[in-house]
Amino acid sequence: MTTKVNTSDLKRIYDEAIRLARSHYENFPVISFLISKQLVPHIAVVYTFARRADDIADEGNIPDTERLKLLKEQEELLLNALNGKPADNFWKALANTITELNLTPENFLKLLKAFSQDTLKKQYEDFQELLAYCENSANPVGRIVLEIFNIRNEKTFSLSDKICTALQLTNFWQDVSIDLGKERIYIPEEYFRKFNYDKTLLMEKQFTPGFREMMNSLVSKTEEIFFEGREILNRLPFRLKSEINFTILGGMTILKKIEEINFNVLNYRVTLNKKDILTILLKTFLTLE
Repeated sequence: MTTKVNTSDLKRIYDEAIRLARSHYENFPVISFLISKQLVPHIAVVYTFARRADDIADEGNIPDTERLKLLKEQEELLLNALNGKPADNFWKALANTITELNLTPENFLKLLKAFSQDTLKKQYEDFQELLAYCENSANPVGRIVLEIFNIRNEKTFSLSDKICTALQLTNFWQDVSIDLGKERIYIPEEYFRKFNYDKTLLMEKQFTPGFREMMNSLVSKTEEIFFEGREILNRLPFRLKSEINFTILGGMTILKKIEEINFNVLNYRVTLNKKDILTILLKTFLTLE
């Protein structure tokens, strides 16, 4: 049970979280007009939690041991807040959201586990190992969103996992070059062997026919996962259905743009521009049944 929160303090923290969510660049808006106003503060404070942990795992030039220590502290702060001992008003607000909406704390702990894994594990042997990472790094986000909308059906959770995994993979293929700068390689080792592309060439950012075919295969596999999860749209209320359809179409658009640059993500990073967003928004409603 959480400590009672002063209403004005709670509103201030939620307002700060909303400003943060709106100020950070993401592929897709964290907060859109499709989300009802009463849910916006809850989604924003959850985003702030994830953003803080992500910054610990990624930002600055601190040793990995220090990152792990700081992420462990985040876990302790979360558990303390849920046990009625929040360290500050942010943790009060997050605990308030989790308890008020009956969210599953394990999903938040899984996100922290994924951020810690990023500091420990820099490469993946096969695609299944990468999917296991997504179970902590991406899938909990979808489950949290569903619970915020009070949707707690296992089949819907499973379909959400597909979409979130596909979105995470899309981000990996979009950011191959950026991740290299962090000494992270999300392309599985088995793909390097299958397409006869040496990791030395990757580090030198050499774009070859082997790399193109490797990325083509990974993009196609990711598209398949998106299609496997699209059934979720038939299980959602209109506002959330529209939001998720927008997100799916956005992810598919990024994959399409990767294809349009001939899969050369070593030298180009595709992004969504304003025209893309407007086109996706139009398609969002045209493709809904």
